[in-house]
Amino acid sequence: MDPNTLTELLRRVAEGERSVQDAVSDLQHLPYEALLESEALVDHHRELRTGAVEAVYAPGKTLEQVQATARALTERATGAVFVTRATPEQAAAVAEVCAGSTYDERSRLVVVRRATLPEPLAVVAVVSAGTSDQPVAEEAAQTADALGMDVLRVADVGVAGLPRLLEARPVIEAADCAIVVAGMEGALPSVISGMTSRPIIAVPTSVGYGAAFEGMAALLAMLTGCAPGVAVVNIDNGFGAAQVAHRIAHTAIEMRDHG
Repeated sequence: MDPNTLTELLRRVAEGERSVQDAVSDLQHLPYEALLESEALVDHHRELRTGAVEAVYAPGKTLEQVQATARALTERATGAVFVTRATPEQAAAVAEVCAGSTYDERSRLVVVRRATLPEPLAVVAVVSAGTSDQPVAEEAAQTADALGMDVLRVADVGVAGLPRLLEARPVIEAADCAIVVAGMEGALPSVISGMTSRPIIAVPTSVGYGAAFEGMAALLAMLTGCAPGVAVVNIDNGFGAAQVAHRIAHTAIEMRDHG
């Protein structure tokens, strides 16, 4: 249930096209639905509050829990529905009850349903430092794409080879914002922020040798970088970075339409 769907429902009731009882039936699972078989409380109201559907975080959940939650969200939500960090078995369980779902093994992302929009919300560049960062970058790219944004992918342009990054500058400039994914020393977001006026969403990855501390070195480097205009999400959180980009774009469109 998103604001447009709720507005349309209330309009139909006001104009006599739909009965009050039918409207009550449509709204009966707001704000949440208790799934007894999976012990989950599914937040159907989140899309109305935030503009994005609740995601299913798969680790630690049984096949039945993932399956039931994904099905419940798909039946009620109008926007994109995701299952993140899913195993192949969990993805297969979702596919049994949600027709058309897709699974990317590298990013472990299940897209149960994509957003249907008249035009893209924004253009997002997803820039990754190395091919080892690609699973996280692909999670960000596929999430942004399913949320209704045009995605420009720029891969393997880490700071160890700056000429590669300089050649990619026109692609970054063509985007409304950039999601920059890097492990090791985590310097790439600062470098890119010094090259463009676009807002940067930095994603540290757990890629790197021992002193990288499974992404802590990159995270701290991004948090303490000298270049302004960089926001940082958690280690390996490509999904979260795409959600930030979606909120920026969604809010900008709302302000334009109501301003």
